[in-house]
This record gives sequence, C-alpha cells and structure tokens, in this order.
Amino acid sequence: MTIDLRSDTVTAPSPAMRAAMAAAPVGDDVYGEDPTVNKLERRVADLLGHEAAVFTPTGSMANQLGIRLLVRPGQEMLCDSDAHVVRAELGAAAAVSGVTTRTWSAPRGRLDALKVARMMRPDAGQYMVSTAAVAVEDTHNFGGGTVQPYAQLELLRDLTREAGVALHLDGARLWNAHVASGTPLADYGRLFDTVSVCLSKGLGAPVGSVLVGSVAGIAEARVWRKRLGGGMRQVGILAAAGLYALDHHVARLVDDHARARRIAGVVAAAFPAAVDPAAVQTNIVVIESLDAAQVVARCREDGVLLGLLDPTHARLVTHLDVGDDEVDQASKVLVGALRS
Repeated sequence: MTIDLRSDTVTAPSPAMRAAMAAAPVGDDVYGEDPTVNKLERRVADLLGHEAAVFTPTGSMANQLGIRLLVRPGQEMLCDSDAHVVRAELGAAAAVSGVTTRTWSAPRGRLDALKVARMMRPDAGQYMVSTAAVAVEDTHNFGGGTVQPYAQLELLRDLTREAGVALHLDGARLWNAHVASGTPLADYGRLFDTVSVCLSKGLGAPVGSVLVGSVAGIAEARVWRKRLGGGMRQVGILAAAGLYALDHHVARLVDDHARARRIAGVVAAAFPAAVDPAAVQTNIVVIESLDAAQVVARCREDGVLLGLLDPTHARLVTHLDVGDDEVDQASKVLVGALRS
C-alpha cells in the first residue's frame, strides 16, 4: 500500500461526493445558466462576506484573475518571496497581465505588516513602478501551513487602505486557517478586496477554486476567465463536489491537523532538529535534513510519498484519504529514513 503525503491535492472524491456529482442539475455556465455553479458561487461569496464569486478550474487561475482585477499592466504587486503566486504559478502575473512583483522575506511565511508597509510605493511617479496591491497567503504553503496572525492582517488592511493599495488573499487553504484559528471566514473576507479559495485540496473535491470580490470585479473576472480559456459549460457536476465538500469536509480538517502534529511529534522525538511540532499549525509538516532528496527516496522505497521542497527540506501534507493507521506507518518509515 502506498501512503501519499505529497499534497492534499491527491485526494479522490468519496462515493458520496461522486453521487452528488452524478445527481447535480446542470446548465451552460458560460451563459450563467448552471444552477449548481450559481449555488456554489453564491454560497462561497456569502461565507466570505463578498458580493459575488466566480468558479474557476484551478487555484492559479483564481489567483491570477484576482491579481488582474487589482493591478494594471506596468504596476506592481507586493508579496513574500515564497508566495505561491510568485513561486508556483509560472510567472503568470508577468506573462499574462504585465504585472511586476517585489517581494519581502518572511520566515515560515509569517506576515509582518509594518515591513510590507515600508515597501509600498503607491504613487511612485511617472518614471517608477507604483504599488497597486499586496498579496497574502493563508495558510502559507511553503511556510509549512502557517496561519497568518489575524492582528497582522487587520493592521495590513488599515495600512493599505490608508495608502490606497488593494489586498488579495490567496486563501487556497483558508479553510484550514479558519478551522485552526477559529476565525470566521467572513472576518477574513472583509479584510480583502479579492479572495481565492480552493476546493480540491483539504476539502477533497476533484477540481475547482472560487474567486470572490465585488459585483463589478467578478463581472470583469468572468470576461478574463473566458479570454484565458476558462469558460466552462455543464460544469455543475464539478461544482456539486464543491458544495458537498463545504457541507461535509470543513469541520473534519481538525483531524488532518492533529495527524500532522502526530507525525511531527514522532519525528521530533527521534530527531529534534528535523521538525518543531509546535510550529505545525495545520496539515503541512516540513522536515529538515542535510539530504532531503535521499530521505524522500528512502521513504518512497517503503511506500510513503513525500514532496521535496529544496535540497534540505521535505514536505508532507495530511488529508482526508490518510487515516490514523497510515499516519503511524508513515511516521515509522520517516524516522527510519532519517536514521539511515
């Protein structure tokens, strides 16, 4: 048996989710006539306290549409140096929208609002690049599932509003931040001009993300979604999976978080320098090793799949397809790989 901990994107839809997909009423979403998509978009917009939403096939598209709404060609977006929007979206902001970026250093992805404010140049003059928006990631993927301190998000909102700078939230795993911190989704949503959330990670849907924003902004996002090839037809069969996930898979994220801490605790007991269990806030565990590639290879030989972040760091992500027995086995294999 293979235990796949590379990402929470590897989850497969459950039989009950598949049944919901099969039974979904559908229509042509490009014409705005798919009732299941419309229901999903309305629900996510309401959860995050925004006026409107648009369903997208991927999280990268949702992020890039949000950025496109807030930053015009030739302007800049600020984000941290390990943010998904600059590390893992293939330079889309520059290649597609003509958006430049500047980044700040953020240990474990943790936000420092004052540091960001010092970087902002909202009116840089005719010969310099002006800051139009800041992007924040919560939870922070490459930071190890870090939940952003809400007080820092509030401070950043105050500082950006004063400067006339917009805010985008890459909330691919915002569900995890919500469950881990207890902060209501609408409290997160109210701080940002646009928010993207993913349905195909911890929530276990096979595909899909949602971007929320203003009515006018989302109308523009729909145009750009079609322009970029993201116009979809009878896509309610996918939106139904998202609705099922919202009904059944949000509260259970606490189990994924507990299992991640469980693995971290076992590893730290044997190799304290490899991981700090206290830093594991959600479902992502980053393991430090002098030769992370070798650790990943050894684990693979024993049926446990991890992700390789860089030469000294491996990553594992718990999810709804990994139970307690798999966690115990993976912990044993990982300790053995570190010991070899």
